[in-house]
Amino acid sequence: MQALLERLDALLADNSIFTLQTLSYYGDGLVTTVQLVFLSLIIGLVLAVPLAVGRCSRHRLINWPIFAYTYVFRGTPLLVQLYLIYYGVVFVEGVQESWLWPLIKDPFVPALVAFTLNTAAYTTEIFRGAIKATPQGEIEAARAYGMSPALTLRRIVLPSAFRRALPAYGNEVIFMLHASAIASVVTLMDLTGAARFVYARFYAPFDAFLFVAAIYLCLTFATLYFFRFLEKRLLGHLKPAS
Repeated sequence: MQALLERLDALLADNSIFTLQTLSYYGDGLVTTVQLVFLSLIIGLVLAVPLAVGRCSRHRLINWPIFAYTYVFRGTPLLVQLYLIYYGVVFVEGVQESWLWPLIKDPFVPALVAFTLNTAAYTTEIFRGAIKATPQGEIEAARAYGMSPALTLRRIVLPSAFRRALPAYGNEVIFMLHASAIASVVTLMDLTGAARFVYARFYAPFDAFLFVAAIYLCLTFATLYFFRFLEKRLLGHLKPAS
């Protein structure tokens, strides 16, 4: 088996830079990219739902802090946020002596924090708009059935808002997938980081980055297909009858 792998590696090496070793770099980078994007989206979505509800509140003490958070993270570049979180945490007094330091010094954790806070800000505004667009008739019908405000929110407003927000949230997922390419600037070996490593080793920028671009295209098409499937399942009742 080892002889077969060495033979295949030799054949690949004769034709291109894509040896078994470099392909393993891309494989590891793909796993890192998918983990980073998936975890940041899941955590960001969990944070965004209560934040969106609070953003719709009439109380300024609830509404304004959430507005300030979304304004800052939507108004500044993700790259700047990543730099501030990755390099700024070092200057926090006592952090290097704390139990958190083994986690924080790993570039994956600061990148995850930056991506999560960024996508949570955008997702909050997406869901806020969807909640605001809830037809008043649905809320009045829920009240007529004797539902409490909390029960109306859980059974009527949020499910309806999620369906309306689905197309915009799909765009946010694709944006985060593409934005994950900047994670390599903090030494994280994602897909782009793997391409940079291969480029530095073989001096073949077109081959290295075109291959990564093809991987991103495949991931994007898979994401688009998934959200179109969800839209057909959840929004099918809105299509006019043929």
